[in-house]
Amino acid sequence: MTDIKNLIDGYIAAWNETDEAARAAKVAEVFVEQIEYTDPLASVHGHDELSTLIGGAQAQFAGLTFRLAGEPDAHHDVVRFTWELAPGAGEALVVGFDVALIAPDGRIGAVAGFLDKVPAM
Repeated sequence: MTDIKNLIDGYIAAWNETDEAARAAKVAEVFVEQIEYTDPLASVHGHDELSTLIGGAQAQFAGLTFRLAGEPDAHHDVVRFTWELAPGAGEALVVGFDVALIAPDGRIGAVAGFLDKVPAM
């Protein structure tokens, strides 16, 4: 099985990469070409749509970074993990929980995301 911790670290790195070309390369490294990503706010397919979604999240939450909260938990080809969006080492403003399916090539083939904590509007 894929080294899950490194894969999820790559996932987080993709969400933090602000350079479009570098982000596209990281997305291609971590996710299959036809990645299906769904969360309460978005449903996208493929590298380009996912990279655009990530760029939009970065614009909306400028100055914040994603970080892994705890260790990923995996069995078979499924991994779940909690992430946070925070200003540096500060308190998380957004907390989410994702479930990813690992494709046969060791990259992520699908993600179902959930939001556990969101800022009040």
